[in-house]
Amino acid sequence: MTTFTYNKLLVGLIIIGLLAAVAVDWQRHTVEQANSTVELVMEYEDLVELAQIEGIQTESLLTKFKAAGITSLAVYETTLEKLNKNGKVTALPGADILHQNRTGTLTDPFWHSMIAGGKIVAEDVYVVGQDKKVFMEVRSDLERRLGPGRVTLLAEGDRPVLAAKGNFEKMVKWNLGLPTDELAAVDKLGFYVVPRPTNYTKVTPADVNSVFSRLAGINHLSAMIFVGDEILGYPDLLPLTASNFKERNLTLAMIEHPLQLQFFKQEGLTELAAANNYQAARVYTIPKDEQPKLKVAEAIQRWAVTDQERNIRINLMRKYDKPEPGKTLIETNLDYVSGVKAELAAAGLTTGRATTFKPYFPAPWLLAVIVLGVTAAGVLFLSLIVPFAARWQYALVALLAAVLIFPILKGGGTLSRQMAGLASACIFPALAMTWQLDRWRSRELAGGFGPSTGIGRIITAGVGALVVTTLLSLVGGLYLGAVLSDVRFFLEMEIFRGVKLTFVAPLILVAITYLTRYNLFEQVKSVDARGLWRQVVTILNYPVTIKSLLFVGAAAFAAWVFIGRSGHTAGVPVPAAELKLRALLEQLMYARPRGKEFLIGHPAFLLAAMAVYRQWPRLIQLILVITATIAQGSLVETFAHLRTPIFMSAVRGLDGLVLGAVVGAAAVIGVYIIQVVIARLGRSPAVHE
Repeated sequence: MTTFTYNKLLVGLIIIGLLAAVAVDWQRHTVEQANSTVELVMEYEDLVELAQIEGIQTESLLTKFKAAGITSLAVYETTLEKLNKNGKVTALPGADILHQNRTGTLTDPFWHSMIAGGKIVAEDVYVVGQDKKVFMEVRSDLERRLGPGRVTLLAEGDRPVLAAKGNFEKMVKWNLGLPTDELAAVDKLGFYVVPRPTNYTKVTPADVNSVFSRLAGINHLSAMIFVGDEILGYPDLLPLTASNFKERNLTLAMIEHPLQLQFFKQEGLTELAAANNYQAARVYTIPKDEQPKLKVAEAIQRWAVTDQERNIRINLMRKYDKPEPGKTLIETNLDYVSGVKAELAAAGLTTGRATTFKPYFPAPWLLAVIVLGVTAAGVLFLSLIVPFAARWQYALVALLAAVLIFPILKGGGTLSRQMAGLASACIFPALAMTWQLDRWRSRELAGGFGPSTGIGRIITAGVGALVVTTLLSLVGGLYLGAVLSDVRFFLEMEIFRGVKLTFVAPLILVAITYLTRYNLFEQVKSVDARGLWRQVVTILNYPVTIKSLLFVGAAAFAAWVFIGRSGHTAGVPVPAAELKLRALLEQLMYARPRGKEFLIGHPAFLLAAMAVYRQWPRLIQLILVITATIAQGSLVETFAHLRTPIFMSAVRGLDGLVLGAVVGAAAVIGVYIIQVVIARLGRSPAVHE
């Protein structure tokens, strides 16, 4: 019989690494707590449109939204199409002017003289100014986008006119710079201004500076949210953009990807964030096609959860286009805004200009100690599968740690840290379950289990074992949360890699552990660790029956659902009933626990304890132990969501433990009742006996 020994020195290195991890986790918690102000942003155009729909003054409506909680208004670049609609300029194709002349409907002497002089070309676009300042801004931006040779000033004075060579249908939709009149109007009302500019083709320093020159005189600048696939100044002028950001103390807004992993793709985004000394904030907006499907109360809850769980600090809110029953459209939207503000206040968050993370990076020596602890945990687990001499364990730890730590001490090591994070997520859940299996195994060898074990003892011992095992897995979460702690990971400029593997690897490792300690095919109490391959071969040679195929099919379907539900892909859809349960738990608990923990893994752990105590068949024990590992792996993987505050991740795991213990105890009692009923029915005499 193989004896599995827990190397005390390796355990000591794990404890030392844990102390370093706790130190970094506390520093991280401090940084996250300081970032607690959320900016509520709506689009200026949306509110102008709402005022027009409801027939009230724009300024009056904006004042109401400011009182309700909106802190900032986003201002987009103008277009000829918008300026045509609001009457600030008139843009029309040359073909229309010539057509009116031919049909006799052209009465303006100016255009007659232009036609007579051969200055009107059907393919050109003509812009007539109503507001001189707006006209000059349009002219300036058209010259930048087309080049001076394609823009000609035809007339000056009270009604200036210019001609631009280009396609009318396309040109009227071009972005033509930030409108200074709208910027000033927003600023005057006391809102923070959130400009939304675009990049230029073959951008020049003058182009970049022209965007920021329009912000001169704006007192309440906040963040800048870029529009399009590129950041202003990309690819070669990002340093100039960063310089303008720093000069104006602007925050870079980074729009979260719809799949909630990193950002909406914009070239140069992460480079600008680093150049701006990480003064950046994560932005979320409810997708345009999804918001109409949500009731206002649901949308409010969505914002509260999003801001707490994903460190979103700029809420880019869209207006509702349909009123709720018994309310006007304005009342619906005002209630929406005030509801979000109230929910954030209840969650301990304030509203105002978005705060940003301090540019935090842990001390390299602390990271080195953490990586050493992870390495020790990996070698310890390996020694518990295939025992080998202590001196070789130390040599392996030294070799692996040196390879991983060297880049960290040199000032880099992002890949090393990601590898250590992945190892933490895979090894610690398996190590925790291995420790529990060895406890059960030692008691079984001592004759401490049997079919008559009382149900109360099973639940009490099972819950105790679940608590200890979960706390051991939590060590892996603290390691993971620490080794990948820095501002780049908080902002998701860098991410944890290997999510799918973290769901599968612990299950495989625990299955291997079980097969090194128990024989599935003979009711013996222990096997030699070298017999693992023999058991694998036996499983592969096992006769295939219809029952076996059905079982394998069910297991494959469960695995597909399990893997498909993980990560950040569209994956397997979530049932409506589960969505309702999630919403309920989000309202009742500080951090909603994961269903795979409190509904699957933790109950399976208590059933596994029942199976071990009552000596059920080994195959059933193995299935329950593997299922129990799902919760342990999920607990640690929670910490891989580095945008989520470390405190919330820890509380989520503990909430899942408490709820899972309750569900698990109920499952054990339920199985016990079923066994009792079956046993009594089996002893009952037949009716006609």
